[in-house]
Amino acid sequence: MPAPIHRRTLLLAAPAMATLAMPGILRAQTVPPKPDRIVVNASGGAMNNIFRRSYFAAFERRHGIRVVDTSPVDFGKLRAMVDSGNPEWTVTEIGGQDAMRAKELNLLEPLDLSVIDRSEYPENARDSHVLAASAYTTALGYRTDVFPNNSHPKGWAEFWDVRRFPGPRSLRNHPADNLEFALLADGVPMDRIYPIDMDRAFRKLDEIRPHITVWWSTGAQPAQLLTDREVVLASGWNGRFYELTRRGAPIATEFAGGCLKSGSFGIPRGTRQTYWGQRFLQVMTEPELQAVYTTELGYPGLNRRTIDFVPAELHPLLCTAPGNVERQFWLDVPWWTANAAAAQERWNRWMLRR
Repeated sequence: MPAPIHRRTLLLAAPAMATLAMPGILRAQTVPPKPDRIVVNASGGAMNNIFRRSYFAAFERRHGIRVVDTSPVDFGKLRAMVDSGNPEWTVTEIGGQDAMRAKELNLLEPLDLSVIDRSEYPENARDSHVLAASAYTTALGYRTDVFPNNSHPKGWAEFWDVRRFPGPRSLRNHPADNLEFALLADGVPMDRIYPIDMDRAFRKLDEIRPHITVWWSTGAQPAQLLTDREVVLASGWNGRFYELTRRGAPIATEFAGGCLKSGSFGIPRGTRQTYWGQRFLQVMTEPELQAVYTTELGYPGLNRRTIDFVPAELHPLLCTAPGNVERQFWLDVPWWTANAAAAQERWNRWMLRR
């Protein structure tokens, strides 16, 4: 028979019992009232339409909070908003290497790992302040009627080989990707690209330059150039080639030597709805929802389980699919953050040479 509990014992134990209960009470109190809306800033166009059918709809059903979307992505506006102390965006996409800059400039709230589950994410996609929402790659696109039966260039060394693989070519008018591709073409292994030897890269670019008929500057250009037969080989973002391939156009993607990057999102520091921003980013990590975006645009989510919800016939077209991801490298964001200005200045001088 258990010993009786006296009133004095209960009184002495009360503070300890209250302390044990306190964390749960505090947790309940930290959930803020629901706003009528949150604002998510992204690239706009087709991307926001797909977000509306996936992430926005799921968040609204789950939390009863409306999602208002805005565009475009604007690093300068993000910085101005944070400096003002009253950001209007709850969550924003952050383009290119700006994610690292935003973190260094203290423009983002840290991610709440008790809310956002990235246990199925690769280690290089678990930044403390930035959610890597999707992956894309700058890869080699080609016309299958010009290079039938798998006879296309299998990487950048063969892209540079104009005798074996003749025809007009296109590269981006930007140092990022091109410096890396030049080094690969010159025999540098993928795991030795960084730090970039710019002297060596520009020497190799000198070789291919006479054969580049168009230096593209917008994402739509490479796909259009290939479609119009203005070029037969081009670097480009894989999602642009993915769309054409799915429509039955004679365009395909070679992933060997592709430069992988991630589409990034963050919560502007000081936004009034930080809690709900964390909840929205958690929705963005869910594989079933990432699969909607992946299937539509060809830019796969980084949750390892996402591909399980994508039709199997599309797997060979995805940059992170087994068999493709191993043949590519990830852009070294810290290197580009430190060296982008110098690389761009040298690129501009190189492009002006005749």
